Amino acid sequence: MKKKIERKLIDKNTRPTSMRILVYDFLSTQEVALSLTEIEHYFDQADRVTLYRTLKTFEEKGIVHSIQENNTSKYKLCHDDCNETTHKDTHLHFYCKICKQTTCKEEIVFPMHPGLNFRIDEIRFFAKGVCEQCIAEIN
Repeated sequence: MKKKIERKLIDKNTRPTSMRILVYDFLSTQEVALSLTEIEHYFDQADRVTLYRTLKTFEEKGIVHSIQENNTSKYKLCHDDCNETTHKDTHLHFYCKICKQTTCKEEIVFPMHPGLNFRIDEIRFFAKGVCEQCIAEIN
């Protein structure tokens, strides 16, 4: 697995340091977007500044996308087709008001029309409500 992550980082013009490999590996197992503080709890021995720089580098290189939520950034791995210039992040980001989790709803996308004479690099498509699990618990 480590070699696969190293190759992914190199393909994104990112030097595969030990911390970057660890952070990538951790994020690849997460179903929800996580804040720096949440990631920091997992890496309790790591320096907060190093984690922050790792996430910012990942964002710049198209490895993660950030989701702005209540004055906090949350991070989720991008698909392989994102890069330094374009995040192909046109799906809905959904925040559950009950469990406080943010998930990517990739089945709900902002339609991109091929006939546009301009380029959209990023869309902030965000909704708040109650997720499937919490709805099931309520009913």
